[in-house]
Amino acid sequence: MPDRKKKARKNDLLWKPENGWKNLNKTEARRTERYAQEYISFLSAAKTEREAHDVAVALAEKAGYRSLASFGDTAGTLKPGDRVYRSYGGKTLLLAHIGNRPVADGLDILGGHTDAPRLDAKPRPIYEDSELALLDTHYYGGIKKYQWVTLPLALHGVVVKQNGEKVGITIGEDPKDPVLVITDILPHLGKDQAKKTMADGISGEGLNVLIGSRPVDGDGEDKDAKEKVKQNVLRILATDYGIEEEDFASAEIEIVPAGPARDLGLDRSMILGYAHDDRVCSYACLRALLDLKETPETTAVALFCDKEEIGSVGATGMDSTFLENTVAELICRQEAPYSDLHLRRCLERSRMLSADVNVCHDPNYADVSSPNNAAWMNRGTVLAKYTGSGGKSRSSEASAEFVADMRRIFNNANVAWQIGELGKVDMGGGGTIALFMARYGMDVIDCGVGVLSMHGPWEVISKLDAYMTYRGYRVFLEQNGGRRSA
Repeated sequence: MPDRKKKARKNDLLWKPENGWKNLNKTEARRTERYAQEYISFLSAAKTEREAHDVAVALAEKAGYRSLASFGDTAGTLKPGDRVYRSYGGKTLLLAHIGNRPVADGLDILGGHTDAPRLDAKPRPIYEDSELALLDTHYYGGIKKYQWVTLPLALHGVVVKQNGEKVGITIGEDPKDPVLVITDILPHLGKDQAKKTMADGISGEGLNVLIGSRPVDGDGEDKDAKEKVKQNVLRILATDYGIEEEDFASAEIEIVPAGPARDLGLDRSMILGYAHDDRVCSYACLRALLDLKETPETTAVALFCDKEEIGSVGATGMDSTFLENTVAELICRQEAPYSDLHLRRCLERSRMLSADVNVCHDPNYADVSSPNNAAWMNRGTVLAKYTGSGGKSRSSEASAEFVADMRRIFNNANVAWQIGELGKVDMGGGGTIALFMARYGMDVIDCGVGVLSMHGPWEVISKLDAYMTYRGYRVFLEQNGGRRSA
């Protein structure tokens, strides 16, 4: 007869992540639902990186955060307990809760990105063809182009006029608004299209948004217009927003799926929304920092960046000097005299959770998942020791020591977590902002929510995974102070 007690003890030692709903008590279930509804409101309001930035600043100021510029430039003006923020370009944002230890001793950083795959209007976007007015676009980030046709679309953005006036535009979100669409060919006439690959069935230049079909009234200076449908659209824009065609040369107009995020599933256990990647993690960063009531030992930071979906380039991406410049500003207000060595030491001594999503195992596409290393929905936040593609190309692999620290922090706080990879080796891959942080020598690991239909116009996440990610971020910030619960 086998020793059943010995066998049971051996099985107890096996690490088997399981569906987190099984272990959620009623109090935690209520907290999960409340957090999910607050996140849904955020996601529905923040359809672009500019809007996410503005909502985050508003919530931060409500929680007592002040612009760093308001603290002056001299050493000693920044003290433990101060809550500050610094933004750049209306897109990139850093918030800091100053700790008891000097900033130069290092930071605990949560960092995500708020840009998402979408369509951008070209600099000369409006044209007329076959008596239809259309908007010429250039897709942004990694999308499947065929997913963006025959969907209700909304237009968000800003137009900066020649005199510097900034005009905000949102069309398609209010139920009374019109929506926009990209048309597709009917299956009856789509034989040639059907012969093409999915990647070629809809071309980038074919993503033209239908915005009008009614010609301008034949009176006044418009009576001789050759493109009367386009002219009518321009007249509406001039009347409703005070902008003219040339103003689009200095505009940032994004075309995104229309409508709010919503509960998904008959059990309402999931959320369907645009841009979970990566606003679900960015929101969790924001909330984790704002909910940090006591002064931490180590300065706690939430970082929101732009351009991750196209390589973190540009002045608002993480390959810029925004982080270095901002941390230097923090140190300058504490240290006298300021030294570049303080900045270098601070960044090297810092620790970071690169707050980005991972892919969930999808039974409809099970062949791309690594059987023992795929993240599953409802099993908690996902730690990714490395990302990259192929032979870990462009990956910053977390050290075993830092992974052990995160295991301890999460396990002590009963945060549901799992290890996940971005699919099978050689199937593809992807990256995050982690490698741009690792270059400073800081400990960094990717940690975030698992997603289904990633980079689709509508993505899917679990409410439980979103809440556990928030809890994980919060205990990461709190653990230096000896506090373990969220």
